[in-house]
Amino acid sequence: MTSISTFKYEWKHFIRSPFKVIALLLFIGASIYALHNGSTLYHVQTNEIDKITAEQAEKQAEIIAYFDKGETGPAEQPWVDVTTPFWAIWNTPVHHFKRPSPAMVYSIGQAEQFGFYKRVTFWSNAYDSDLVGEIANAERLQSGTLDFAFIALFLAPLLLLIWLYNIKGAEADRGILPLVLTQAYSGTRWLLARVGFYALLLVGVVLALMVYGALLTDVFADAAAAFWNIAGLLLLYITLWTVVFSLVIHFGKGSSGNTFKMVGLWLLFTFVVPGAVHQWISIQYPANLMTDWIDAQRDEREELWELPDSVFQAELEVLFPEITTSPAKQDPELSNLAMSRSGVALANELMKTSTVTIESSSEAKNSGISSTFWFNPVTFFQNRMNGYAGTHFNDYLTYRQELQAMIDTQIRVMVLDLWAAIEVDKEKYLEYNRQLTWQPSKQL
Repeated sequence: MTSISTFKYEWKHFIRSPFKVIALLLFIGASIYALHNGSTLYHVQTNEIDKITAEQAEKQAEIIAYFDKGETGPAEQPWVDVTTPFWAIWNTPVHHFKRPSPAMVYSIGQAEQFGFYKRVTFWSNAYDSDLVGEIANAERLQSGTLDFAFIALFLAPLLLLIWLYNIKGAEADRGILPLVLTQAYSGTRWLLARVGFYALLLVGVVLALMVYGALLTDVFADAAAAFWNIAGLLLLYITLWTVVFSLVIHFGKGSSGNTFKMVGLWLLFTFVVPGAVHQWISIQYPANLMTDWIDAQRDEREELWELPDSVFQAELEVLFPEITTSPAKQDPELSNLAMSRSGVALANELMKTSTVTIESSSEAKNSGISSTFWFNPVTFFQNRMNGYAGTHFNDYLTYRQELQAMIDTQIRVMVLDLWAAIEVDKEKYLEYNRQLTWQPSKQL
């Protein structure tokens, strides 16, 4: 009995086993549904970004028209003067986007829980309520959302278990195992050939599903590296489960015992260990209630406006030494106006200080989870898939850091130009649009 004849035998056995075929069809159906969930989310976010970008262009054209007509702003808002730095920058339609990767089709990760676009203004903050949130994949099932990562990491081993549970065990239960082994070229090779058939079948199905998903979002055109990284990751994952199940079958005595052991291992590594780790992390690193941030936003920021002018001015000059000799400082009227509108800079620094605790808490929590990867492989693979798909927590952390850098730049430009008594014209306004828009080459 050669490996090829064993493969042929196993193929006939497979197609004659309705239970195993139905399990495969259910797996494929769930995977297709999950891939379409990821694809839908990708297209929804992409279309929303395109819509906002078009609206930005319309707003920009509207402001440019004021300069062309020699107007200072809309007639119904006479207090708006786009020839001043404050109102010109306020009316510079700047958004920052977390552009989705086409590989999102494979792993939704945190993409539903974090905001992916934000209007950047003087009062924006990287931890505004429309940007922050997090939920675990298992919890996501309760809200009806399913992604391919969950199918591949949680259900693929279960499918493999269904296919392998009676290999060798069925022959042992019927008492014909010695006879079968005498006809086999090698008992170990016979077992590996049978297990290998189903492992290769599962790998082929997963790769075919990944190719199908790639067609939904043009993965090969824009994220080919992510496709191959995820494919390699899933190949390693399936191989690990195949090895574990092969050892159970090799040392097992019957199909019932093998089934209980494989089910136990599957439950242990897909639910018990991740659940225990999640519980430990919740106790060790309680959820940050953002009390420092809330206090800074609600109370401490209001106290800024009650500071004496001399203290207020001194704090501004610490942040922006350039304004100590600025033209506006020599004119009491311009100085008072500039000071009142520069308060956003101090408020921004206050909010940034309050977020240090949040970021430290998140970093400690993520480090704690990472330290469990050596015995919590499913979470490890899930995090890696999220990373390749651009939907990992760290991707959104980088996005918030970029957003904060844009806020800092916008405030700095506004304050310096305000104290320099710059008069904004059309060219200066266009410069604001270029200067305040995020470019990938910008350094944080």
